[in-house]
Amino acid sequence: MSQLASDVFIFDADAHVLEPPDLWENYLEDKFRDRAIKFRVNEKGVEQLFADGEVILPNCTAALGGVNIDRTEAFNPRSSLSYLDGAPPGSMDGAERVLQFNEWGLSAGLVLPTIGILWDSADNALANAYCRAYNNWVYDFQAADRQRLVVAANLNYHDIDEAVKEFDLRLKQGFKGVFLPPERVDGHAFASDYFDPLWARIEESGVPLLIHVIVRSRRFVTGFVGDWYETPANRTFSFALGAASQVMPACMAMVMDGLFDKFPRLKVVAIEAGCGWAPYAMDRLDEKYQHFSGFDLKLNLDKPSDYFRRNLWFVAEPEERTIGAALELVGEDRILWGSDFPHIDSHIDAPGQIKGNVSHLPEHLQRAVLGDNARKLFAL
Repeated sequence: MSQLASDVFIFDADAHVLEPPDLWENYLEDKFRDRAIKFRVNEKGVEQLFADGEVILPNCTAALGGVNIDRTEAFNPRSSLSYLDGAPPGSMDGAERVLQFNEWGLSAGLVLPTIGILWDSADNALANAYCRAYNNWVYDFQAADRQRLVVAANLNYHDIDEAVKEFDLRLKQGFKGVFLPPERVDGHAFASDYFDPLWARIEESGVPLLIHVIVRSRRFVTGFVGDWYETPANRTFSFALGAASQVMPACMAMVMDGLFDKFPRLKVVAIEAGCGWAPYAMDRLDEKYQHFSGFDLKLNLDKPSDYFRRNLWFVAEPEERTIGAALELVGEDRILWGSDFPHIDSHIDAPGQIKGNVSHLPEHLQRAVLGDNARKLFAL
């Protein structure tokens, strides 16, 4: 076990915010304000989340955060706990988040949304406005420390022309990534020509796509969790497989559909699914590609695993035991870590967990996972 020096760079690659309840009422343009995302309490005293007048979360709003409260009570559908009850200091205010970084010993972190993983809209004008509102707010949030608070843009992928314009604006403001829901868009997979104008701009910029689990209350998201449970599902099962079931097939489809042949310098970060699945997926794809490559699109590189090592990065969970193997099999520069703070399945002591978990590795690999890989990837 090697002791790290005090100058180690530590980067949290899954540092969520909880958007203020009045964000969209304050940041939407006037003509959209009456359709804002907002919270309301029903006649039974239960807080609900609405988007464009429709319920997108009927209860358990405290569980959108929840690292600081009892999990059982947070998931009680009749509880009077509110969204704010599940919001610890640092989740909504940039200056407070910097203080939390200080307490955790973090050098910097990647700021990702929470309510932003819940809503969608078939109205492109409204969806674009929701994205602009969040991006404007998170830019203000970042003002507390623009070096340490690394922010990513939310885009409406149903309107590619507008997404390109919004991305260009946010790139000029110093945004360092683009949030990407792991699902097809209007029937288009990520390698579809439909996305080409946007992927070309993102590839040119050098900032990564950040593929992260989403939640939809009105429809299923493509994945492999299946129908093993009626609602509500087993919580451990759902949280263990929810993100993985979306992120894994999305990344594998990117590879097999030839996205990275079209855009060989495109960078994609897989977040909240861990890193241990990557070597398994690489071996699995390579094995089957030997047998079936003649049936499908021929890849430019020799094996599917080559794209994992060139175009993909993976965010490990703090207590994940496969980090060392992933560093060896995927690449020493491919693994980051993330806390998922302040979400209900995260830990208050995530930095201590990850430091302890990699302490048996050589110092250069500890530094790589804790922050050096992120520093290179995000050009910090």
